[in-house]
Amino acid sequence: MPPTADPIAAELHAITLRLRQMLDDLAMTLTPILTPQQIAELLSALLRAGECMRAIGAVPREEISGITSAYRTQVERLRVLLPSIHGALLREKARLAQGQERLRAVTAWTKASQQSF
Repeated sequence: MPPTADPIAAELHAITLRLRQMLDDLAMTLTPILTPQQIAELLSALLRAGECMRAIGAVPREEISGITSAYRTQVERLRVLLPSIHGALLREKARLAQGQERLRAVTAWTKASQQSF
């Protein structure tokens, strides 16, 4: 979709391109774990797109329909990827909890060893 003269449509187009890039990068990874920065960037893009969608009423329909369709496609891709992202985050949380439990056990063992000497 070529850029448009309308600033709202142009911003939504830019957001859609950025979402596509983020989702393409995410889809290429085996375990889609997002960094806090990536989550913030994704959320920011979605919030900005929401603002554009609310302001779209003034934009001629024929000028914006292709852009909104492209945006919708990216949101649907995100919806498909969310369960795998959620699963990866849950696995990472479990791994960190297990490591934390090991650390507690080692700390307790170290304290007990020091007290016995």
